[in-house]
Amino acid sequence: MRLKFLHLHLHGLIRSKNLELGRDADTGGQTQYVLELVKSLANTSEVDQIDLVTRLINDPKVDKEYSQKEEFVEPGVRILRFKFGPNKYLRKELLWPYLDHFTESLISYYKKNKKPNFIHAHYADAGYVGVKLSKSLKVPLIFTGHSLGREKKRKLIDTGLTSNQIEKLYSIRKRIEAEEKVLKSADIVVTSTKQESVIQYSQYSSFSPHKAKVIPPGVDHKKFHHFHSTTETVEIDNMMKPFLKDSTKPPFLTISRAVRRKNIPSLIEAYGRSEKLKRKTNLILVLGCRDSTSKLDPQQKDVFHNIFEMIDKYNLYGKVAYPKKHLPSHIPALYRWAASRGGVFVNPALTEPFGLTLLEASSCGLPIISTNDGGPKEIRSKCENGLLVDVTDINELKVILEKGISDTNKWKLWSRNGIEGVNRHFSWNTHVRNYLSILTEEFSRHKNYSSSDIKHSCLKGSSSLTKPH
Repeated sequence: MRLKFLHLHLHGLIRSKNLELGRDADTGGQTQYVLELVKSLANTSEVDQIDLVTRLINDPKVDKEYSQKEEFVEPGVRILRFKFGPNKYLRKELLWPYLDHFTESLISYYKKNKKPNFIHAHYADAGYVGVKLSKSLKVPLIFTGHSLGREKKRKLIDTGLTSNQIEKLYSIRKRIEAEEKVLKSADIVVTSTKQESVIQYSQYSSFSPHKAKVIPPGVDHKKFHHFHSTTETVEIDNMMKPFLKDSTKPPFLTISRAVRRKNIPSLIEAYGRSEKLKRKTNLILVLGCRDSTSKLDPQQKDVFHNIFEMIDKYNLYGKVAYPKKHLPSHIPALYRWAASRGGVFVNPALTEPFGLTLLEASSCGLPIISTNDGGPKEIRSKCENGLLVDVTDINELKVILEKGISDTNKWKLWSRNGIEGVNRHFSWNTHVRNYLSILTEEFSRHKNYSSSDIKHSCLKGSSSLTKPH
């Protein structure tokens, strides 16, 4: 019997193609991860159907695609959108009052239709729904937190925010309560790194370490490779023309959402304090797409205000680029463009559960400088392709940025190591093979599917996982 999965991803804007990554705080790496995971699972012989359930949004401020009740991604994968709450798009912190109604709708739907063999909930809000749905349907529950409330609160307090401010901005109490409940109920907790389970999840009293299964995400090697073209180089050069006096200088590139956790103003300050960096390099900030900062949410407005303040303080005009728009195809092109100029990718985030952009950059031959928090430690340990830094220490960050471009031979070594390390350790094929193997081991006692077939395929290796076409 082939498997049916239900993946819950309730916030952010998700669709089959042209993801609006970086559009806001809710449409980031998690969205990319979930979409790549379901597509990769659907391409295995063990999986029959995957439902990716999200929120239906009928709002003129976002594309009409998000109001489609059903969207086919590819054979075996569909996005199902359920209406809950108002028609307009809401950030995740405002969804909590509507989750019970949504859960009832979902239970009703799957009692009338074929229920899944497994439910996989992504993030705290989906975990809240997943617990009730799992119990009602009597289906095993898998949970991935992606980022955790307790760790986020700890880091935000370190930046100077008070507990009351954090609660007002992030509804952090409800999030932590939901995380405690889902960690108690989930059958499996999928983490990207060992650090997540040892340090981050262990902050929760209901967490059982034996439930944690480390499965690093993969990279789409068809998109993220190191073979750059003249056409894309020209395209990125044109993107940088309005900002940079000399676009041939080695760039420090960062790609993230404009949220406090990503710590972009600190990166600018570290760069601005270094006469060497200002003289020899450029700084490229790709912070999602925007029409005007006035239309952004309060947190993003505040981040951009701090960014512009830092640029002005250190007179970085002609040295810093912050393009307003980019296409999804520009992301791998940006990595390759930066690598072709001897640049470095920088992740200055205060917290980083994994760091998918680090893998993407590395796969394109771009060395990394990253926060020493969370996933980047494990990425660097496997790839040996750059440097880690305490991003809360501005002077240390400045020193490490200078080291990143000081030795051409070391840069070349990091570049080669990154390409080879990602190819060896981080592929979606490896990810889904481990994923299905773990399910086989954990749920062989369940009789709603044939575990022997899955185990046989997983043990044979990658070739057995691919559906015949």
